[in-house]
Amino acid sequence: MRLRTMLLAAAGVGGLLACANQAVAQDLGHSVSEVVITASPLAGDPDRFATIVEQVSRDQVLSNGGASLADALRNVPGVAGTGFAAGASRPVIRGMDAQRVKLAENGLSSSDVSDVGPDHGVPIDPLAAQQIEVVRGAATLRYGSQAIGGVVNVINNRIPLKPIDGIEGETTAAYSTSSSTGEGTVSLDAGQGPFAVHLDGFGRRASSYDTPDGVQPNSFFRGNGYSGGASYFFGDDSRIGASGTHYEARYGIPSDDTFIRMKQDKGAVGGSFKFSQGLLQRINVDAGYADYTHSEIDPETNAVLSTFNNKEWDGRMEALFGATGPLSASALGVQFQDRKFSALGEGADYLLPTHTQSVAAFAFVEAPVGALQFQGAARVEHIKIDGTPTTGIETSRDFTPFSLSAGFTYDASDALRLGLTVASAARAPAQTELFARGPHDGPATFETGDPELKIERANSLEATARYKLGSEGRIEASAWAAHFDNYIYGALTGRLCDESGVCEAGGELKELNYGQRDANFWGLEAKAFFPLASVGGGKLSGQVLGDYVRAKFTGAGGDVPRIQPGRFGGGLDWDNDVVDASFLVLAVSSQDHVGVADLATDGYTSVDAQVRWKPFKAKPGIALTLVGHNLADETIRNATALNKDSVLMPGRDVRLVLSAKF
Repeated sequence: MRLRTMLLAAAGVGGLLACANQAVAQDLGHSVSEVVITASPLAGDPDRFATIVEQVSRDQVLSNGGASLADALRNVPGVAGTGFAAGASRPVIRGMDAQRVKLAENGLSSSDVSDVGPDHGVPIDPLAAQQIEVVRGAATLRYGSQAIGGVVNVINNRIPLKPIDGIEGETTAAYSTSSSTGEGTVSLDAGQGPFAVHLDGFGRRASSYDTPDGVQPNSFFRGNGYSGGASYFFGDDSRIGASGTHYEARYGIPSDDTFIRMKQDKGAVGGSFKFSQGLLQRINVDAGYADYTHSEIDPETNAVLSTFNNKEWDGRMEALFGATGPLSASALGVQFQDRKFSALGEGADYLLPTHTQSVAAFAFVEAPVGALQFQGAARVEHIKIDGTPTTGIETSRDFTPFSLSAGFTYDASDALRLGLTVASAARAPAQTELFARGPHDGPATFETGDPELKIERANSLEATARYKLGSEGRIEASAWAAHFDNYIYGALTGRLCDESGVCEAGGELKELNYGQRDANFWGLEAKAFFPLASVGGGKLSGQVLGDYVRAKFTGAGGDVPRIQPGRFGGGLDWDNDVVDASFLVLAVSSQDHVGVADLATDGYTSVDAQVRWKPFKAKPGIALTLVGHNLADETIRNATALNKDSVLMPGRDVRLVLSAKF
């Protein structure tokens, strides 16, 4: 196993060395421009939004490591991960996950079953990302009711967005000590005239990871994928293109003895058509289809215990308009989704086949209002979900959630921008919440849905501040609160059940029932980066990071379960043309505000550091980065995880990354 891991890393190194001479000979400034495609169809400076859009760069993704999007977002304020397995850690935003956080790739649905169970992974590997955007709060209306908590959008160039003349590319190799991980990537963009093509591939092999108490059993991960796409450019900044992607993974469930074998094939088409005259300026069209399957396997007999399938269409069309009347810009859009889910074997005991269909219309507008800038959005959708609850009678539910938001920004000075957003967002219940009907071995739960659930509504208020410190420093902060009517959640009862649902002594499955209660959420998020001094031929800067979420039920009270703990800390950065060095120390609080039958978690101190060496001062395309995570080797249990009683997070890890752009 270790030999194959080393060979994989060596293969990536070979690709790096093969392009090194070319990298030295030319300028390697190949990067993704900061174009927000998540929060609004209206392009422009992301700072104009009243809510803060977080952008994680390719370099940050490679430094953070890990097989999941949650790992890649580890230092984004307000974001955590479910931490269920190395191959299954879904992002948690402001205490909300699963059916409230939309995962997308280039704006289209991830089309998986990670919202059905925390042991189910997301078939989007961070290694495939050029940039990741995180949108929190009211700016998520573009994506529908399942994005009420936030959107994580992985951006890559699989359908090329801009013409290219010649060839550009990147290759990387990395090795991590905690799980003896070897990984490598290759990405290539090429074009001539009106044509552009993209190719990429990646591979990762990770053994079960180390913790301060020893190796965490059955926490291994294997994954690989590849993609190809092309675009044709014509007219005045118009394009049309398509891509195809294959992903497969195999990973263990550390709180169980089974492992999951996952595969997804998907295709996407996209076009952007610019109009040179008239009010209508552009039409954007994106659509995709994905075929996903995973099997849960007994390692002793290699027998397939359960199989989960998901076939999904997702499409969106947006019309962008120029200034008219009081509006400086506006957009109208429609979206459709068709999702067919099925489970075989033991999985059919948990959830019978479901069919979810949705059609939506939405609008975005921007306008100056005196000294303020206004952004408004509205969305209405019709959702139909067919499934079979515990009664055994096929049931169809229809919902029509309506959502709207209004945001205002104010430039108090050249350096300070303030924002305020009010929103009322509605979410339809999801298939699991309605129709779950039995044992789910991965999270070790016996779940029962409620087919009578109502629409959930969140009325929220958020205030933001952005402050520029000179030409390089920046402070960003948010304070927000949301009141949920009919908040849907999975409530542990404290009872243990057997596979047939009999709850008495000797059961191994935690009883979990879906229900609704009103709830209040509030929180704070802040980060800052500020220059300090010139030291040793480089620039010394400081950074600060913090977030906090509190969530309680109203009426009889009680805590909303599985909410991330608060954290606060900071560090220093030093860099010059050849070397970058930084460290970040975060004090993560204990989580004592837990739900019924949930486990409290202790606080810990997270210590990370990294050093990046760019050997060619004038040609920064080759870099060697040494990264340390959890350097204090703290014992960590994830407060948001259902299996935190039996699973520890990784201990000390040292990661070496070699990358080159050509």
